[in-house]
Amino acid sequence: MPDRVALFRLPAWAQDLLLALFITAMQVQGTVSRTAGDPESVLRPLTDLGYLGYVLLIVGGVVVAVRRRWPVAVFGVTALASATYYALDFPDGPGWLGLFVATYTLAALGDGRRSLVITGAGIAVLAACWLIAAADIEPRAAIGWVFFRIGASVMSAALGESVRSRRFIAAEALARAELAERTREEEARARVDEERLRIAREVHDTVAHAIAIINVQSGVTAHVLDKRPDRARETLEAIERTSARALQEMRAILGVLRDDGDGRVPHPGLGQIDELTAKAREAGLEVELAVSSPPPVPSAVGSAVYRIVQESITNVIRHVGPTRVTIALDHDADTLEVRVADEGRRARAGTTAPNPGNGRDESGRGIVGMRERCQLLGGELEAGPLPGGGFAVTARLPLAPTAVVGA
Repeated sequence: MPDRVALFRLPAWAQDLLLALFITAMQVQGTVSRTAGDPESVLRPLTDLGYLGYVLLIVGGVVVAVRRRWPVAVFGVTALASATYYALDFPDGPGWLGLFVATYTLAALGDGRRSLVITGAGIAVLAACWLIAAADIEPRAAIGWVFFRIGASVMSAALGESVRSRRFIAAEALARAELAERTREEEARARVDEERLRIAREVHDTVAHAIAIINVQSGVTAHVLDKRPDRARETLEAIERTSARALQEMRAILGVLRDDGDGRVPHPGLGQIDELTAKAREAGLEVELAVSSPPPVPSAVGSAVYRIVQESITNVIRHVGPTRVTIALDHDADTLEVRVADEGRRARAGTTAPNPGNGRDESGRGIVGMRERCQLLGGELEAGPLPGGGFAVTARLPLAPTAVVGA
């Protein structure tokens, strides 16, 4: 039904043209009919001054056809025509219809303050002209039509301002709704990007750690397969456990991409660090774990600590090989600190070979990922070579993270 109504709706210019013709006919015909019934009360007939009365009535109606395009000019023309008409004592009648429509249009299509000032000033001038022209009107009861014109002009302006205000409020509400919709879309995209980054970081940490350990264990297996079958069996079992654990973590990480909750496990935290160090020992590292009893920490902080330790051990296995690693976990009232330090690559004689960089690039993705984890939680991370050889990673995380994005 709305589509059918819109199909037969005339364009705005056609509506205004029909309205102008209607107002013109009403003003002329209404005034002529009123004066025909009482010709003696007419001070000046419409035919005087070269049919000026008819001209003013026609101009005041026809000009309404362009009211939407030039509302101020149309208001000025109709106001001037009305003031001239009554100042020359032409007969009273419905010659004010065009003025009322022009007043309404100016208030409705204006900008509020300026349009109200123009209409207010125009009505004040018209009221003064009308009252002066009606000073000697007879009978005196007819002066009521003057106050009617003044009141109707004020009502037209008030109605137009009401329509303008409602239209403005509706436009503001629509703009706010569109802004809110765009904001929701941007926030949704930002959350998707953050989740993708989190998943990529988790996959990197899990896969890199597992592959590094499997690589070391595979090398050990190939070396002792013929000479020590029992040792080969142990390393193969270690590979099996490492790969199974990696697959389990991968399922948990990628489980967020599925709608069902099957197979999901909690994200690793401080409770799994012992298991992590056990796997590091199986990979040939000498791990010393110094952990004080930490208070209950948010899951995001616990998961970040686990991933930092995991990535640090992975870097040691990948770049250094068998060496001594110290993992220290300490805390105070507000901060949890984790430090992973290694002694560097060992020489054949079993002594530590000074190698401050240990072949590690601090700008690598692993260290960048650890630093991003800390920054997301409002913490900080330091990573670099030690003066006597080796490498250390130190992360300080607040126990009440200021920003947590997908722990």
